[in-house]
Amino acid sequence: MTITLAVANQKGGVAKTTSVASIGAALAELGQKVLLVDLDPQACLTFSLGIDPEDLELSVHQVLTKGVDVEAVILETEDGVDLLPATIDLARAEADLLTRTGREHAIKAALEGVVDYDWVLLDCPPSLGVLTVAALTAADGVLIPLQCETLSHRGVGQLLDTVHDVRRFTNKGLEVWGVLPTLYDGRTTHARMVLDTIAETYDLDVIEPPIPKTIKFAEAPAAGRSILATARSSKGAKAYREVAANLVARGKAGPPIR
Repeated sequence: MTITLAVANQKGGVAKTTSVASIGAALAELGQKVLLVDLDPQACLTFSLGIDPEDLELSVHQVLTKGVDVEAVILETEDGVDLLPATIDLARAEADLLTRTGREHAIKAALEGVVDYDWVLLDCPPSLGVLTVAALTAADGVLIPLQCETLSHRGVGQLLDTVHDVRRFTNKGLEVWGVLPTLYDGRTTHARMVLDTIAETYDLDVIEPPIPKTIKFAEAPAAGRSILATARSSKGAKAYREVAANLVARGKAGPPIR
């Protein structure tokens, strides 16, 4: 059974796209078949996996707004994952979808024919607009990357309010899988304090281990690969492998009892 996980945080700069690419590659290393879906008009995920968005004639935009078959758009990548790419055209999708009945279900409907994957990871845009709501409607769970700094906490409450609304109106089965601490510098007291308070502040699970801050993440997109390929033995790559293993275990165990 396919597990669809939305990776969402309306705040930029929290390593959301890096997490999608790295977790996807780590899941593929574990023998899982993975589809990554780029829902950000900036197309950072697409670019970071070695595909130039400007060279694409078809993207997720045509799937969502023109009815193009998703299978005709999915691309293979060198990281062992498949990708439903984005281009700048996706910036128009919000406006195109706003006038459509059932717009919240657009992504779910587009992915209904995708049955050959163990995991579908949705890289949400840094906003709480139509595309993020549609991603949450299509997802079994949501993972929230969160930079280990106090200011990064701002807005998480809004995201959780949106999750609550999605549960009420479009996807009552949506589960918050937890917070993924990113850009973590364990040498600082502040980072350790923020990490210690995340679970208590939001009553959320913390996905372990925290992802360390390292220049290796910045270097990976230039090579068009994830950090698991460009710096296989780095602390960052090892951390994402552990996160992927923990997500697989969580997926097998089912939702937590609360």
